[in-house]
Amino acid sequence: MERFCYFRELKSITMREHKVAYITGGTKGIGFGIAKVLLENGISVAFSGRKRDDVMKAEEELKSYSENVLGIVSDVRSLESEQEATKDILEKFGRLDYVIANAGLGIFKPVDELTAEEWNDMIETNLTGAFYTLKASVEELKKTEGYYITISSLAGANFFENGTGYNASKFGVVGFTQAAMIDLRKYNIKSTVIMPGSVATYFNGNIPSEKDSWKIQPQDMGNLILDILKMNPRVLPSKIEFRATQPAK
Repeated sequence: MERFCYFRELKSITMREHKVAYITGGTKGIGFGIAKVLLENGISVAFSGRKRDDVMKAEEELKSYSENVLGIVSDVRSLESEQEATKDILEKFGRLDYVIANAGLGIFKPVDELTAEEWNDMIETNLTGAFYTLKASVEELKKTEGYYITISSLAGANFFENGTGYNASKFGVVGFTQAAMIDLRKYNIKSTVIMPGSVATYFNGNIPSEKDSWKIQPQDMGNLILDILKMNPRVLPSKIEFRATQPAK
């Protein structure tokens, strides 16, 4: 697989003054919204996506919020790819404090019509990808006593018609993150799974518009994560359901 790391000339960063976050699936939607909020609040951000053009475009847009950005082409379905992403982050920023496993996709069909390829793509991206991202970065999180956050969905607790593959992957992310939380807390690493409801993104063919004003906005996800990161070290919100105040009318 082609790998690409979109480096720009950055001023030297005093790591005592900066925390560093890595966001998978950061070129648009929830991941992009999280990146914007973190950058605006002084956190350096590395983000990844599968497509080089998308990474370059997102990196250029995020530069308007802060210079401390690194775009990486990486596929969360590959452990080797995520390991290389971690190396790129360390080369640029020297440390890694927060890992946000956000990359995901959804294919919605009746179980008898869902193909094996579609099933595998969802499981490998949504669930195995969350594991590979943690596996590749956990030793660095031990050094910084960092934070690991996964983005699941309310579909990780509520099953629905045509959701077999998506439900399975998101239920799995919830269980994986909760179990990882128990394993990692002895290293003073926190773990949280966030389960959003409807978010105003391009997910599942949606085109965000005024009709989506009732939904969670990507920046709301970023503000939630910022609040989590600011919490006192003695407390841990291990699982959060996050939904719009009012449903669509």
